[in-house]
Amino acid sequence: MDNQDKSSVLQWLIPTGIMMVVLVAMLLSFSAKSNKEAEATVSKTLISSTEGYGDRFLHELQKVGKVGETAGEILERIGTEETAHVMGVLDIASKCADVDKVLYCTADGQAVDQTGTSIDVGQEPWFAEALVGEFPYVYTGEEKSVIVVKHVGANAEHGYLMLYYPMERFGDMLLQSGYDSTSFLVVVDLEGNILGVSGAATNACVQGGNIFSAMEAENKENARTIRNRLNSSSRGSVDIQTGKQRQVLTSVPLGTNRWSLILGVSGSYAERQANYIRKNTRDMVLALALTIAVFFCVVMVINIIGKIRSNNKKKELEDKADTDLLTGLNNKLATERKIKDYMAKNPDKQCMMFMVDVDNFKKINDTMGHAFGDEVLRSLGIQIGAIFRASDIIGRVGGDEFMVFLKDIATEEAILKEARKMEVFFKNFQAGEYVKYKATASIGVAVFPQEGSDFETLYKAADQGVYKAKKRGKNQLAFYRDREPVEQGAAAGAAEE
Repeated sequence: MDNQDKSSVLQWLIPTGIMMVVLVAMLLSFSAKSNKEAEATVSKTLISSTEGYGDRFLHELQKVGKVGETAGEILERIGTEETAHVMGVLDIASKCADVDKVLYCTADGQAVDQTGTSIDVGQEPWFAEALVGEFPYVYTGEEKSVIVVKHVGANAEHGYLMLYYPMERFGDMLLQSGYDSTSFLVVVDLEGNILGVSGAATNACVQGGNIFSAMEAENKENARTIRNRLNSSSRGSVDIQTGKQRQVLTSVPLGTNRWSLILGVSGSYAERQANYIRKNTRDMVLALALTIAVFFCVVMVINIIGKIRSNNKKKELEDKADTDLLTGLNNKLATERKIKDYMAKNPDKQCMMFMVDVDNFKKINDTMGHAFGDEVLRSLGIQIGAIFRASDIIGRVGGDEFMVFLKDIATEEAILKEARKMEVFFKNFQAGEYVKYKATASIGVAVFPQEGSDFETLYKAADQGVYKAKKRGKNQLAFYRDREPVEQGAAAGAAEE
């Protein structure tokens, strides 16, 4: 990955990193808020559930009331003079409502039940209030519940239809909740007196017959909160402690006789529900965060890949623009640019420049054809490129001219070695696949920075070396400044030829 690609990656990694940090901070903040929200959600759920149980309780109560209303309407039609007729209606009502006793009572408190038994209820504590209360009027005592269902008026007489419920049957109207085994449902009046209970009747909260009796010692503040809710017919949940057991009490008004329904569940159950909500919320948020993170990562990767591809495409186009189409080497402009860039960045590094001029190339074109001449140049480019390092700069800078720039040639011995390598190469160079042609070249050498500290100066020095080589008879190498060992080697090579 080149610097340009790295820059493209960083352009996306930095904002993505910032986004992830912000996302984590938001998650931590949300987690803190979710604890309170989970508790609030559990409270709302308990309130809603309690309201549902209350509706079912009232529905059961209304069914009893409808039986009484129907019985009352019948008595109004047939009259109440005949005791046998009254008994028959009361008996049917007791069976339909599934109650212990049904009474028809006159305004003076004299009543008769379904068996024909006469009863005086005028002295009952509820009687006077029942006569002036709204219908249906419900009274609950220690041993029984009385529901005054219907004001019966017949033949200018005023009577009342009353249904007796055992207290335990009152609790049966409350369907057992779907919570844990310690849960309970109770109907209470304004004073907290328990009118009916369903569920864990052995729970300390309901054993005393009054919901507040078990709370006053350890939960005065919460008891006061529940009292205020009962008086204001409001709803809500409170935590109480009874011994070592934590419980959550949820109260809702029933909308009749100023009664309230209280649902009690264990604190552990409420906590499990809250944890479940927290987990679901956390999982949902984490899934969302992960989705967002993956989305950004995918977008980032796509963009990085696009940038890299774009850079690669750009580099490919640049390489094509820099490439000599015949030889595959650098063209003249690219060769010059790359050498200048290296010189600017490494002014103290000793380097060598070879200028290579193919001898008698016009004669090759004239005698062997231009296609063969191109083959000579192509083969020369390939073979020169093979004998030097990939980091060195090699280019075709003219029709039959090549330039080789060797980087970081530190010692004089290395300079002579590389020069000798070039001599040996041309001594053995042949071109052509079917017809072998031995091509020679005149080679000039200049050393950077001693013989030229810039490209133009170094180029002129190397070109002077080419001139010296041609003047000496071609097919040889010459330094801008002669180096005796190489000159002797060149002479020996010329003698061998």
